[in-house]
Amino acid sequence: MQSSVMALNIAKKFMRRNDLVKLLYQNGKQLLHSKTCLFTINHESFYSTLARIHFEKQFKFGRRILNSHFYSVKTAHESDAEYHKEHNITIVGDDVPSPYKDIDNSYFPDYIKEFLNAQGFTKPTVIQAQGWPIAIAGKNFVGIAQTGTGKTLAYLLPAVIQLKEKAARKGRGPRVLVLAPTRELARQIEEVAKEFQTLFNIRCLCIYGGVSRIPQMEALRNGVDILIATPGRLNDFLDSKVTNLSRCGYVVLDEADRMLDMGFEPQIRQALEGVPLERQILMFSATWPKEVQHLAKDYLGDFVQVNVGSTELSANHNIKQHIHVCEQEEKMDKFKSIMHEISGEGFGKVLVFTNTKRFVDSLTLSLKRNGWPAVGIHGDKSQLQRDITINKFRSGATNVLVATDVAARGLDVDGVTHVINYDFPNTSEDYIHRIGRTGRLQNKGVAHTILTTEDARQAKSLIAVLKEAKQEIPKELEDLANDYKSLKINERQSRFSQKKPWAPKKWNKFRSNSYNRY
Repeated sequence: MQSSVMALNIAKKFMRRNDLVKLLYQNGKQLLHSKTCLFTINHESFYSTLARIHFEKQFKFGRRILNSHFYSVKTAHESDAEYHKEHNITIVGDDVPSPYKDIDNSYFPDYIKEFLNAQGFTKPTVIQAQGWPIAIAGKNFVGIAQTGTGKTLAYLLPAVIQLKEKAARKGRGPRVLVLAPTRELARQIEEVAKEFQTLFNIRCLCIYGGVSRIPQMEALRNGVDILIATPGRLNDFLDSKVTNLSRCGYVVLDEADRMLDMGFEPQIRQALEGVPLERQILMFSATWPKEVQHLAKDYLGDFVQVNVGSTELSANHNIKQHIHVCEQEEKMDKFKSIMHEISGEGFGKVLVFTNTKRFVDSLTLSLKRNGWPAVGIHGDKSQLQRDITINKFRSGATNVLVATDVAARGLDVDGVTHVINYDFPNTSEDYIHRIGRTGRLQNKGVAHTILTTEDARQAKSLIAVLKEAKQEIPKELEDLANDYKSLKINERQSRFSQKKPWAPKKWNKFRSNSYNRY
């Protein structure tokens, strides 16, 4: 028995050697087809995911043994098709586990059930119901769902189970990594993760830019289990060797489409190259663009994709959308009338969006002068100022928050009943994320949007969003779209008419029309 254990240890060390990989590359077919020699390559032999995929494709290596299955689940059966159809769920992948329709009948360990029951959690959301068993089964996962559907708990709960159930390498680097695009979203994830910290003895840390590196650096060196990070600050610490991801077996990319839109793809790829190949990756996104597809193809290998609703971005149908078309000089009066209307109806919290940092401060001051206790946040404010402002809005100390798009994603505040777009955003996608701050978790919400002739180019895409959400389309909005279309047609015709028609060159008897090479 002892001799066989020693032989396995020697074989394991031998399999990690680079010279064996070279040998397999040179004589791969002979070794792999030999009946007397059967090897399982250790993932550390390959320097990157792409090298391993290339090797497997070249020699038809077969399925890898990852040993990622760390808790038992039940395979889906025919009765689950009714649940998928009812909630408009589309699943792409093999061996998909059955969804957890309720907590008591799930395959969660008892300590997780007790925790959820203590929190008063009874019924999971759709992305949680189908995402939990897939993540617990150790499968790579892509979840496409609207904002406000409980995605944070969908990936943090399996992370806690993996920390408790699965052994890890020795070291101080994190075992779970969660990447988020903005500081606000990272801090919000940290608040949810800290609920597990004391009860399950799990160390959580959130790192982000805009604050001092020293406290974050000391906490990283002391050791951490769950690391929540923005891509820029994470790569800063990786480049300076403060920490590493050599023992990180569970990676989450939250709001993956937003991170790629913000230009974080190089930082994400650099971080994923430092994660061991025996890992599990979960990606959550509101859309499924080509950039996200390429990232999933390069690093996830075989994965299960769950689409809740359409893969195209669509507005939450629980939000009543009101569109107001006016002239530019009438915007402030229209905004004040909307605020008075909301005040008359009674409201919880109001979130107002503008496009510029300067106007956030100006509009906040104007609201205060008119008796509304408003606060504002934007990218030029320090992290301490932003935290204080959001905490005031979250606690109800103030009911009106004016913000730029820093609050368009990841800001999860209970009781936001109204969203007002004083300025229309640059794209309809940003518009959907803005109004998505209300109507979260099946609650009702109201959105007011002010448009002027300067926003005419966005009218067509906004009409498409309203049609998909089965909302009323104002005649003024249709007229704005038609006027813009007519304007573009006239501009094209004008440019074409200004071009001089082609005419043959006239003969000049005083100049030679032949080419003189000398």
